[in-house]
Amino acid sequence: MFAIKMRTTLKFNSFWLRKATIVIFVLTLAFFNMSIQEAIDESSQPKTMKVVLTGYSSTFDQTDNTPFVTASNTRVRDGIVAANFLAFGTKVKIPAVFGDKVFTVEDRMAKKHSDKIDVWFPERHLARNFGVKEADVIILE
Repeated sequence: MFAIKMRTTLKFNSFWLRKATIVIFVLTLAFFNMSIQEAIDESSQPKTMKVVLTGYSSTFDQTDNTPFVTASNTRVRDGIVAANFLAFGTKVKIPAVFGDKVFTVEDRMAKKHSDKIDVWFPERHLARNFGVKEADVIILE
């Protein structure tokens, strides 16, 4: 009688143990999937930060000895910015100042300007007129 009761108890316990294992496995997968989805959602949203903006042009006193070549070895053009804290090729928007215009980081500034963005202008007077501004910058990629 004891052996039959023991076998029934073991069958009963192993049944629930398998069920519990399946439930734990499913919950783990659900949690892991939720964590991945949260990471995807966070990474897909652009980062916004407040940055000091200045302007520069391709003059020898504002650049090195190659004023029309950026630090990433491209030619200066409209839509180029210099920033030390962002990787080359990073796309940014400055909506408060330039609307939906997208800029690309292709140049660097002096090392002391590690937290600023320098916007390239084709003429010196345009860069001077731009002055110094503080604005929210949206980092796209």
